[in-house]
Amino acid sequence: MTKVLIVDDSALMRRHLKEILETRGGCTVALARNGAEALAVVGAFNPDVITLDINMPEMDGLTCLSHIMTERPRPVVMVSSLTEQGAEVTLQALALGAVDFIQKPEGTISLNVARIEQEILDKVTAAARARIRRSVGLSSRLQAQSRAIEKKRDGRGAQPVMAPLNTMALGVVLIGVSTGGPGTLEDVLPRLPAGFPWPVVIAQHMPGSFTSVFARRLNELCNLTVIEASSQMPLEPGIIYVGRGDADVVIGRRATRWVVNPMPAGDQYLWHPSVTRLVESAMHALPAERIIGVLLTGMGDDGAEAMTDLRRRGGRTIAQDEASSVVWGMPGELVKRGGASLVLPADRVASQLSLWLSQAGAGKEKRCGLGKE
Repeated sequence: MTKVLIVDDSALMRRHLKEILETRGGCTVALARNGAEALAVVGAFNPDVITLDINMPEMDGLTCLSHIMTERPRPVVMVSSLTEQGAEVTLQALALGAVDFIQKPEGTISLNVARIEQEILDKVTAAARARIRRSVGLSSRLQAQSRAIEKKRDGRGAQPVMAPLNTMALGVVLIGVSTGGPGTLEDVLPRLPAGFPWPVVIAQHMPGSFTSVFARRLNELCNLTVIEASSQMPLEPGIIYVGRGDADVVIGRRATRWVVNPMPAGDQYLWHPSVTRLVESAMHALPAERIIGVLLTGMGDDGAEAMTDLRRRGGRTIAQDEASSVVWGMPGELVKRGGASLVLPADRVASQLSLWLSQAGAGKEKRCGLGKE
């Protein structure tokens, strides 16, 4: 039986979460009113999962999370407001090691909690199976990755060799990710070098109120420019496009150029932005050999079948390995289907992409070739 600690300063929110998790989820539940009280309860109750409100008196959720992840690491699901400030703090929490987040309902809590009841159950269940690492901070993680990459250059941990791709023609890297994604992307994307020759398009399952804030945060961390694909934009080399949340993102052709385009969320897809829809649209617009698909941590199977099809057609794919995934659902499904060209830990994805796209070519010529067959 899963043990869940609910931390929230709202007595009504605590009561509703407790009822949902006990009645429908079969969980054993303990309660805390703020971060300080939560830290006192954690040791005695030893929860499998913690739901943690962000805005609380005495000790806020972010401070509490930092103590939990350094002293008693375990899966934490943040409970966040819909505001831009709430999004920024939530992304900080995910970088510190929180597994996922739930958007706190606005208005009448009694009416609106029922609308997210299944989401609460799904995310707590997934968090109970998640892998947790003690939080060491972004700079330390990147330093560790740099050391690991240097070791691999020395010949340790070699992977199968595949020939570099032709970067003279337009291609695209597609990244699909869900639970555990923000922290994983902060590990992967800053390792892509300036001058990376292909655009990168990301489908991260995330609400619409979060993706613009997330894109700005990534832009501060990366060598490449990161923007939210909030309107139709031309695909340009060295740009990372984050699909707008609560919608889908697709690749298409307009006149002589390829574009990235936000679309209303398709009812036939379970998650948004849909990885499946992104990959299928790219295969319709571009030859498969000019597409690289990367499937990172996340529950479910979004994108697994589409990326398997991509590999069958001659594209290349990377699945994040189980050991480094917070939840090995999406990449695990890609591996089970035989659709992964390579299975790699998160800290090796960027270097593999750079290796595949390392073929020398005139940078100016590559840019002039965009949008032409």
